[in-house]
Amino acid sequence: MHRSKEQPLHRSITSSRGTSPSQPSPSSPPAAGSSDFLQLNVADASPGGRSDWLARELRRAIADGRLPVGSRLPATRTLAADLRVSRGVVTEAYQRLTEDGQLAGRRRGGTVVVAAPVTVATPDTSTTATRPTTASSATGTTTPRTPPYPSAPAAPVPPHPFTAPPGPEIFDELRAAPARIDLSPGVPDLAAFPRAAWLRAERAVLADLPAAGMGYGDPRGTPALRQAVAHWLARNRGIRVDPDEVLIVAGTSQALGLIAQVLHRDGDPAIAVEDPGSLGVRQHLQYWQVATPPIPVDDDGLCVDALRASGARAVLLTPAHQFPTGVVLGGHRRRELMRWASAGGLIVEDDYDAEHRYDRAPVPALRSLLPDQVCYVGTVSKLLAPALRVGWLLASSRYRKALADAKRFADLGNSALPQLVLARLMESGELERRLRLLRRRHRSRRDAMIAAIDAHLPGATVHGAAAGLHLTITFDQNGTAPSDTDLAGAALAHGVKVHPLSWHRQRPGRPGLVLGYAARTPGDITEGMALLAEALTVRP
Repeated sequence: MHRSKEQPLHRSITSSRGTSPSQPSPSSPPAAGSSDFLQLNVADASPGGRSDWLARELRRAIADGRLPVGSRLPATRTLAADLRVSRGVVTEAYQRLTEDGQLAGRRRGGTVVVAAPVTVATPDTSTTATRPTTASSATGTTTPRTPPYPSAPAAPVPPHPFTAPPGPEIFDELRAAPARIDLSPGVPDLAAFPRAAWLRAERAVLADLPAAGMGYGDPRGTPALRQAVAHWLARNRGIRVDPDEVLIVAGTSQALGLIAQVLHRDGDPAIAVEDPGSLGVRQHLQYWQVATPPIPVDDDGLCVDALRASGARAVLLTPAHQFPTGVVLGGHRRRELMRWASAGGLIVEDDYDAEHRYDRAPVPALRSLLPDQVCYVGTVSKLLAPALRVGWLLASSRYRKALADAKRFADLGNSALPQLVLARLMESGELERRLRLLRRRHRSRRDAMIAAIDAHLPGATVHGAAAGLHLTITFDQNGTAPSDTDLAGAALAHGVKVHPLSWHRQRPGRPGLVLGYAARTPGDITEGMALLAEALTVRP
């Protein structure tokens, strides 16, 4: 939306007999107008404050639920005509709420409500400040809050997703919780999705696709994508694999589910995991009734001695860029791990963001060193978009057929059209070009986050800066540091969404936060760190 100066809008209806007596003449000031939308009546506004009045009425309607999140507002031209005001009056009001984070322009989708206000106490006075966020309750529902008009008392801050231990729906709840600045980890730059390149490839695929291509296909994936993935892994991860060994899956989550089912049926009811390690991964494995014994991670990665002591016969790890600490599995630990696997252990290698590196050389995939003992999982979720739901699984020879059968009976295979489009992008070099672009962009955003942490959170220690799409910060446990769930809740009340590090732990450890930077601009990141520092200062 663009600001425009207020110009009086004179509307007159004339006929061949002259000016209609029921309408103002061209020289008369416009009569006050009204609208069915929110029963607005411009007569309620002072002559010089129509934009103020309209913005106030819209805020009130959002706060009391008449305009819930997702509501579409009338076009500025339409509402201005109804109210008989200049279009600039409406544009100015919409712009104010957009700057507050309560509205957003969706181009052809119009202007929609994206957040409701919550009252938050300012740190140094008893007054309240309105921030455009509605925290999600433990059930995932949202409740609009009344802003602090002079006649209304301040509403209490509602429960946030961090008040209880995380359950199966926790990530849905957190995604639904409005925030001005979302620094959740694991989210790529969705606005950078190559729409034009995707559409070109899709048109080319449809032009070449025979009618038989619209039928049921190989549940392991289309031959074109399996070959493209084999070429991609050879070029970018040093893995040499035959296309027949590639199994196309619906992202890492499905790959882990298939592995868990097969191992459980094979008599392995446990898969050891890194600690700290991904909460989401742990939840997927536990859903399939697989235990997840925690194995400590230090500055060299997974502690293999602890893995041996656990008695687990399988382990899942992120050796190229450990989540969430960002450490790389050291050379001597790799050798120890390979000796453990050669004695009958199975490694599940989650290579979720290895391509995104900035300040270090590439790290070889474990699969390239020990193919018969490694199930390798990769995805385009961090490179293109999670919505595609496309990943790949390279099974060890022992489990290859069982995993292919599990995929067959899960869904008969992924949708073929996106596979063919992705294969074309991979083979054409488009994906490599995109990766080079994203590395430059992500590096600048990472640098902005590190600088902002130094400026606003000087007591925080930064981990995992050399690669990936997130940073982890920890705080000294000196008796005065808050719990990281309390800090994450305070940050959400200030309009910033983050993960508490304790979500990703099974054992006690230093409090910290996991911060994603790929999806936000450097300006947003800097503002988010300032708000995070404010939240730390004024926490309960």
